[in-house]
Amino acid sequence: MTEVKKRKVHSAEFKAKVGMEAIRGEKTLNEIGQQYGVHPVVVSQWKKAIQEQAATLFASKRGPKPAEHADEDRLYSEIGRLKMELDWLKKKSGL
Repeated sequence: MTEVKKRKVHSAEFKAKVGMEAIRGEKTLNEIGQQYGVHPVVVSQWKKAIQEQAATLFASKRGPKPAEHADEDRLYSEIGRLKMELDWLKKKSGL
């Protein structure tokens, strides 16, 4: 009988540590993979994920959220639509 290999589950801290080391570029992906016991393709995936999500770290810290104005605009447009429907119904009913 052969043993079934189970997937390794790595913590977010571990992934960040390995990914940041890959971003630094002091070692090759193969060297980093051997050092931490992870496949080099996985190291490159973690590196890419860190680079792609780096901009979102600072995005939420600027000014008010634009969703507040979107709600207000949506409500005003709904008021206008309802007002038009009311006028149409008044006209059709003969009031």
